[in-house]
Amino acid sequence: MAAMLASGAMAESHGAGMDQPGQTASADLINTDNESIGTATLTDGPAGVLIHVRVEGLTPGKHGLHLHAVGTCEPSEGFTTATGHVGKVEGGHGLLNPAGPEPGDLPNIFVGEDGIGEMEAYSTLVDVASLLDEDGSTFIIHAQGDDHMSQPIGGAGDRVACGVIKGQ
Repeated sequence: MAAMLASGAMAESHGAGMDQPGQTASADLINTDNESIGTATLTDGPAGVLIHVRVEGLTPGKHGLHLHAVGTCEPSEGFTTATGHVGKVEGGHGLLNPAGPEPGDLPNIFVGEDGIGEMEAYSTLVDVASLLDEDGSTFIIHAQGDDHMSQPIGGAGDRVACGVIKGQ
């Protein structure tokens, strides 16, 4: 299990005093052929959000995974309509970047030789409500892994999957 740690400014702003999981959301992930390849779920915790992603049919290896700022997934556009990362900061991309990370930065998802990938992470940089804002948000999976430093997307390459985040 991967965990993300960050300073507590946003963490203190939500979830205080929670004794059970909070708001939830999910996303059905599609590939560039508009085929369903998996799901992602988000559950608010006391100081952030627990993220679980499971996919099938991707190439083996690591793939960059990010939260993007607009809730649209248009395969014919290469998923570019999802725009940039949630909370984009110029020069701030990357979990290992001293100028970052951006709230949309997540650990890579690893896909096995069987094409199945699964990951779980906790982020203190977002919460479910912030991802369900007026223009929505998406999960984007990239063709290659994210090096968590280089700009603007860690060398992760093309967008190969997308899922619009919807409240439950």
